[in-house]
Amino acid sequence: MTDALKRLSDEGVAIWLDDLSRKRITSGNLAELIDQQHVVGVTTNPSIFQKAISSGDGYEQQLADLAVRKVTVEEAVRMITTADVRDAADILRPVFDATGGQDGRVSIEVDPRLAHNTPATIAEAKQLAWLVDRPNTLIKIPATRAGLPAITEVIGKGISVNVTLIFSLQRYREVMDAYLAGLEKAKAAGLDLSKIQSVASFFVSRVDTEIDKRLDALGTPEAKEARGKAAVANARLAYEAYEEVFSSDRWAALDKAQANKQRPLWASTGVKDPAYKDTLYVDELVAPGTVNTMPEATLEATADHGGISGDTVRGRYEQARAELAAVEKLGISYDEVVQLLEDEGVEKFEAAWNDLLKSTEAELERLAPSEG
Repeated sequence: MTDALKRLSDEGVAIWLDDLSRKRITSGNLAELIDQQHVVGVTTNPSIFQKAISSGDGYEQQLADLAVRKVTVEEAVRMITTADVRDAADILRPVFDATGGQDGRVSIEVDPRLAHNTPATIAEAKQLAWLVDRPNTLIKIPATRAGLPAITEVIGKGISVNVTLIFSLQRYREVMDAYLAGLEKAKAAGLDLSKIQSVASFFVSRVDTEIDKRLDALGTPEAKEARGKAAVANARLAYEAYEEVFSSDRWAALDKAQANKQRPLWASTGVKDPAYKDTLYVDELVAPGTVNTMPEATLEATADHGGISGDTVRGRYEQARAELAAVEKLGISYDEVVQLLEDEGVEKFEAAWNDLLKSTEAELERLAPSEG
């Protein structure tokens, strides 16, 4: 086995695992991935928790205790998910300490049903930070219109944030702006900016899935030629925007106050089309100061045959612009695609959260003690 993961890490890419379950925690698997596979962080989302909890593995005792106490299903879900995040945060604490708080982070998402409600998102983020009560947590807030002011407010209170569901370059710029505004609020409030961290989760594979579907419907040689290029091009241009914003005068003032850059995080890096190399969204998005959060299958594939050959982002911006322009020229609207993906992303997480509530409710009813 080549040590492609070490090479990736040496290039300045933080490797985070896009998965969490109680079994992964209690079996020692998470500790092993940190120890042997250069994993320095964990991300979760409603779909991950829904899959973990509905499998039932390791949750029975806590569910039985919650059933006896007759807690609401919403409270049960929060108790279960925050317990997993707390335990994962404790396992990652040495990484957090060793990296000065940059890595060793575990992300947990606000209730996705609040994605279009700014005050409720802020309240939920504060509540989650309090519930988990670990310095190495990131609270995930979606990059919807309503999410942007929530990001500013939550960062302004000194809470570290993972901004999720970013698809468009325009929205990404708005996210960075919301982060800087939050840091300015925190600075005005006298908070220690060095303690506030943030990542911006820019989604990758779903862009290709949607655009490729439209290219296939066209079926022309030009459409065929454009397949599988838009997602990487989009992410590369996001990195260009990141370089621009974090070398601005506005950033320089915050940098002086010991603020941390908001790192771009490549999310949704599992390859969905078997025609593409399974490490495509790792190999082609190597750049310093980024995070790549991978499902375990992608992590294993990268460890086994990842082609890590230095920086594959900087210096490729013109090519990326040309690749996106080629898609637009074929009549596929970039703006329409990224808005659709944001809307669908929120809907998918909401559906997963509702499924999680349903399956947890069924378990609580099954385990409830009989009256008498």
